[in-house]
Amino acid sequence: MIRLLLVEDNDRLRQALRTGLEAAGELRVVHSTASGEQALEYCLAQSSTTLPQAALLDVQLSGSLNGIQAAAAIRREFPRFPVVFYSIQDDDAYYRDFRRSGILSHYAYVRKSNYLLPAMILPLIRDALSGRSFIDPEIEARVQEVRQKDEGSPMALLEPNEQVVARLLAQGLTNEQIAARLGFHDKRTISRTNGQIYLAWGLNESTTDEKVARTRAALIVQHDRMIAWNEDGRAQVLDETGKWIDYDRLDA
Repeated sequence: MIRLLLVEDNDRLRQALRTGLEAAGELRVVHSTASGEQALEYCLAQSSTTLPQAALLDVQLSGSLNGIQAAAAIRREFPRFPVVFYSIQDDDAYYRDFRRSGILSHYAYVRKSNYLLPAMILPLIRDALSGRSFIDPEIEARVQEVRQKDEGSPMALLEPNEQVVARLLAQGLTNEQIAARLGFHDKRTISRTNGQIYLAWGLNESTTDEKVARTRAALIVQHDRMIAWNEDGRAQVLDETGKWIDYDRLDA
């Protein structure tokens, strides 16, 4: 008999899932809860003999932890703990959390609308227990879309504080205004941060004029894609195939 942890913040659905899953006679829900924090707390309080063998989690939960974050926290304490995620949400943030979690095996991630019936969930739990993995093709496509978006974004080359400064710079704020907005006493801190942004984006090599570099950095932020300028000042951008094309063809 499989011991299952069920994490779902809709009370009616949580009870319906529990009843349906247990009716098959293959598993027993040893604990159910509405939040990721409570799921983590429960697991940490268990011994090796009372710990659930797997968890079924909705991705969107009450509390500050979503299902993916909760599972990642549990797996830090119990490596490769089998998990099955389901969700109707189509949010980049969840796919980004899944990528960052580093979950490679002992899992399934499916759309709630496709796999909500207990008869469809049970095989996923069995596979997760066996060390296999499964991801709904629709979700896999969105995960890869988010990956390409993140890796192709110039912001990925900046540290978090530099990203904040770059966005404010693109809004037209002066160094003094950015410093005041972020609570810095010395505006030179922003100048140094700007220098790191220009270095990361190759703007320090194309110009020695800070005003030009600032304008070009703002364009990169606004388009969220890398732009390069040649010696004649012609701007080029990377298209979806990885080729440089003229900037004026960006919206063509």
